[in-house]
Amino acid sequence: MVSMISQLAQGFVLTAEVFALTLIFAMPLGMIIAFGRMSKNVILRTFVKAYISIMRGTPLMLQILVVYFGPFYVFDIKMGTGYRFPAVIIAFVINYAAYFAEIYRAGIESIPLGQYEAAEVLGYSKSQTFFKIILPQVIKRVLPPVTNETITLVKDTSLAFTISLAEMFTVAKQIGAAQTSIMPLMAAGVFYYVFNLLVATVMEFIEKKLSYYR
Repeated sequence: MVSMISQLAQGFVLTAEVFALTLIFAMPLGMIIAFGRMSKNVILRTFVKAYISIMRGTPLMLQILVVYFGPFYVFDIKMGTGYRFPAVIIAFVINYAAYFAEIYRAGIESIPLGQYEAAEVLGYSKSQTFFKIILPQVIKRVLPPVTNETITLVKDTSLAFTISLAEMFTVAKQIGAAQTSIMPLMAAGVFYYVFNLLVATVMEFIEKKLSYYR
């Protein structure tokens, strides 16, 4: 039992790394994509809209496989097993950035136009208006859906097994097959639940901190 928990803990470290790196890169990238989605440039807006549609309309598992095997089948470049972790991060980032982009867009477009006009009358520049007036309100409004995506991300990290990356779910499957037991999978489920509970608690704390003027 101790050995099993130890192995799962090692896999959990990799799971946490996938989770953290995805958020670090996908959240700001999502904002950039959101601006592209709202751009007045028809070509850029259409391209970004198509990108978001593809990312949201195809399975993340398929995207991981494309990112991992794509360099070989398209460019005949052999990346090796060391490319597994970067491939997972790339696939997760471009997938979740699309979801975050739509969440941000909805939040930005929910702000009344009158606030932009008032800021202009007060002499605020466009960047000052966005960062000092619009963004704080957007953060408050998008936090609940962002929390939902973050919780989903914790569970989606298990999809890294697709290319045999030894994260927690993969380790649990290997131990379960070797021991002919379901206990490793049950233990992994506990790990995922506790991790999600921690994430939900932190996000709820942040949401309460931002719930001023209520």
